[in-house]
Amino acid sequence: MFGHRTPSRAERGESTGNGRDPGDLFHGGPHRSQVLRTRRRAAGWFSVAALVVAGASLMPPLGPAALAEAQSAGIRPQATKVPLPGTPLTSVSLTFDEGSNDQLAAAAILDKYGFKGTFFINSGFVGQPGHMTRPDLQKLADDGHEIGGHTFSLADLASMDPAEATRQVCNDRTNLTEWGFKATSFSYAFPTVTPEVQAIVSGCGYNSARGMGTLATSVDCPGCAAVEPVNPVDPFNTRATSEVGARWSVEDLKHSVEAGAAAGGGWVQLVFHGVADDGDPRSVSSEVFEDFARWLAEQTLEGATFVRTVHEVVGGVAKPAVPGPVPVPAPAGVNALANPGMETPGAWGLPQCWQMSAYGTNAPNFSTSAEGRNGGAAAQLDVTGYASGDAKVLPTLDLGACSPKALPGHSYDLGAWYTSTQATQFELYYRNSLGAWTYWTASPWYAPAADYTEARWHTPPVPADAVAISFGLNLFADGRLLTDDFFMTDAGVAP
Repeated sequence: MFGHRTPSRAERGESTGNGRDPGDLFHGGPHRSQVLRTRRRAAGWFSVAALVVAGASLMPPLGPAALAEAQSAGIRPQATKVPLPGTPLTSVSLTFDEGSNDQLAAAAILDKYGFKGTFFINSGFVGQPGHMTRPDLQKLADDGHEIGGHTFSLADLASMDPAEATRQVCNDRTNLTEWGFKATSFSYAFPTVTPEVQAIVSGCGYNSARGMGTLATSVDCPGCAAVEPVNPVDPFNTRATSEVGARWSVEDLKHSVEAGAAAGGGWVQLVFHGVADDGDPRSVSSEVFEDFARWLAEQTLEGATFVRTVHEVVGGVAKPAVPGPVPVPAPAGVNALANPGMETPGAWGLPQCWQMSAYGTNAPNFSTSAEGRNGGAAAQLDVTGYASGDAKVLPTLDLGACSPKALPGHSYDLGAWYTSTQATQFELYYRNSLGAWTYWTASPWYAPAADYTEARWHTPPVPADAVAISFGLNLFADGRLLTDDFFMTDAGVAP
């Protein structure tokens, strides 16, 4: 052991996550970034009574000037005609996933035409770079938009331990509820949905859950149904389009609505990720989105097409929040880590319960090596192009299935066996009770080693707001690092 290197928070520029966005720092698992959640005042939330299409409810026809004025004032378009008997009625829900901040531009367009959308939020992303803040969500709710759940950190629920999947769904809804939003609608972050996952979503108190890529469009899914019944066949896997992205045109969006009407009417859910002009393939351009909203506003005046939030279609009361199961700490003297020798393979090409983390300017590559300390598996990390930051392999930064429970005030004995062409050190993170992961501290350096060498470190007392910790050996130069046989044991409270 020699030297010491503890980078400053400003130098690190780190956030916690491992998803599909290029800016994410943690890769190789079904989780995304985690952030601090706090309480705030209750949010206004709106529901709309059943739509009435009888002639007495209809307004006189609006001229272009009056319609524009009403739309700019945020008044929802109302039918100016009575549809002929037998005309199919179609409800359209405009849904948005993940809470990226470019969706605020979409909300402004919806407000302009008097429409209300459903925004499915990962509470673990709120306030992170590129995502909405809690005041943004409050403004959406105050303007009549619906706030729903999308898991805490964009989790692939079908690939997870059931207890962790339950925490991802229930704790996310608990966060939204404690922030004052009546979250009754959920959307899956990944397309694979099992009966077990559906039961978890229902048990967490949601009234419905939206799927993805299960409605026929002019872009994909040619063999799928064109529309979902207004009374869904399966309320915990309702059909929706695939994600509307850059390849979608206005005509493609129109087609989905018109195809639903042609199929006899019902419910068409459109799925958006972003509305931006930055070339992101997952985003539709603001011009396309506004042209579609303008066309949709014209359709609503005909009396057979309605734009409704998911809650307005499904209905039901907002149920009490149901927290997920609380992880249990390992007994004193027992290794608290899951899969410490990395022998059990997991999803994403990684050992179960392990992920890679990196920040700064460098090119890390993770692989599983067969050159473990005792001839089994080991984690291999290669770094090239190093200019700043570091890279490491560590237990998955989750809500409890892989990241070990820690007790505030306790110190822990950490260890791992390694070979390395460069100096290495332990880097530690902790999770607080609200779900946020934070960089904590780093050990002194350990010397390069050609043969497997044990690194050990006794941590400082765990911070008062910590409930779990994660740690790994890192590289902060070009080189190769193999790690194996990690351990973490509770050393108790210092006398």
